[in-house]
Amino acid sequence: MFESRHISIRIHKPAAEVYAFTREPRSFTKWAAGLASGLTRDSDPTGEQWIAHGPGGDVKVRFSPDNDYGVLDHWVTLPDGTELYMPLRVVANGEGAEVGLTLYRPPNLYDDAAFDRDAAAVARDLARLKALVEAQGKP
Repeated sequence: MFESRHISIRIHKPAAEVYAFTREPRSFTKWAAGLASGLTRDSDPTGEQWIAHGPGGDVKVRFSPDNDYGVLDHWVTLPDGTELYMPLRVVANGEGAEVGLTLYRPPNLYDDAAFDRDAAAVARDLARLKALVEAQGKP
């Protein structure tokens, strides 16, 4: 089993609205810094695989299919073939939503400081998502 951290944020918008915004792969580039350099659709026939362009090279990203459960899991395949599983969920929290990502620490991939930096980056990404979604519909 991997060490893990669950990082979440409350968003003051209905869960269905948060999911609808977040579900679109291209929306990830607006809030997820690791994908901010852009995504292009891969030639995968399912249409669920994308290429993210970044400073460390291109990585493949596969997104879970559209669903009624708020599941936004994605898998990132690094240039060396290592695949990272990113469980991401939108769940109802009263009239709003909770968005949470579980960050795993695969062996030999992170030292303690890098794992801390990655967890902090996820928290910043979720804060950016919150700001974007809560601003929708405001003048």
